[in-house]
Amino acid sequence: MADQDVKVTAIRPDQIRLTVRDGYGRIARGQGGCCGAGAASPSSCCGSPAPEQLVAALGYQDADLAALPAGANLGLSCGHPTALAALRPGEVVLDLGCGGGFDCFVAGPRVGPAGRVIGVDMTPDMLTRARGLLPEFTARTGLANVEFRLGEIEHLPVADQSVDVVISNCVLNLSPDQAQVWREIFRVLRPGGRLAIADLALRRPLPPAIRQSVAALIGCVAGAAPIDEIRAWMTAAGFDEVRFAEKPQAIEAMLASHDPLYQEIMAALPAGASLADYVTSLAIAAIKPGACEVAPGGRAT
Repeated sequence: MADQDVKVTAIRPDQIRLTVRDGYGRIARGQGGCCGAGAASPSSCCGSPAPEQLVAALGYQDADLAALPAGANLGLSCGHPTALAALRPGEVVLDLGCGGGFDCFVAGPRVGPAGRVIGVDMTPDMLTRARGLLPEFTARTGLANVEFRLGEIEHLPVADQSVDVVISNCVLNLSPDQAQVWREIFRVLRPGGRLAIADLALRRPLPPAIRQSVAALIGCVAGAAPIDEIRAWMTAAGFDEVRFAEKPQAIEAMLASHDPLYQEIMAALPAGASLADYVTSLAIAAIKPGACEVAPGGRAT
C-alpha cells in the first residue's frame, strides 16, 4: 500500500476506513494483495498461502466448500467461524465483513431454505464480487437464502434483535472502534442468540514500528487488540458465557509465506522473537442473555 509510513495514531477513523476500503477493493478487483501492490498473487492477502491451502489448514472440509462459487475464497480467513457456530437449519446468520461471500456461501446450505444468511461489507467492490457469485451459488445448491448489504460494522444495516448467529472472519481488528462493533453485535442478536468470531488478537504489545504501520493495519496485525481488552468490550456490551480459544494455524500460515509485509514485520521484531509471540488467531464465542425458544426447523424466535 502507498503511504505505509503514515502512523495509525495520527489519522482519523474515517481515514482508516478509507485506507482499509481501498486495500480490500484492490483484492476484490484482482489487483494484488492488500499488503502492497507487489503481492505475489491477486487472490491471496497478507501472507496467506494459496487460498485452498489456507482454508484446509483452518479446518474447512470438502463438504463446506462443495457449494462454494469459483472466486469466493480470497484467502482472507484466520479461522473457521461457521464450524464454531454449529449452525442449525432455519437460523438467521449475519456475517460481518463478508468480503467476497466465502463464509456466507458456506453457511447457506447449513441453515437451509428456511434460514437466511446476510453478509455486510463496507467495500463496494467486494459486494459487487459477492453478488455476482449468487447465481452460481443458487445453481449449485438450489438455494436463494444469501444476501449482501453495504454498511459499516460499527453501524450495521440490520434491525434490532433480528439475528440468531453473528459470525466474522478476521475483520473486527480492521475497525477503528471495536467497542462499538461489540455493542452493535449485541443489538442485532435476539435474546439467547450467539456469536462465533475468528480474529487476530494480541498476546503482548507490538513494537511501535509495527503498531504504527498502515500496511500492518490492513494486514490484520496492527489493529489487533489485546485479548483482555476484547473480553472487557464484550462484557461491557452485555455478553454472557464469553469463551476464547487460540488457533495457531493462521499465524503458522503467515510465517510460512514469503509475503514482503511479514518479512518486514519479522525484521522489526526483537532478535529471536517470532510474530506468534505477539499475535494469535482467536476463536471467540459468546451468548446474548435472555430466553430463546426454538421454532420447528431449529430457528430461534
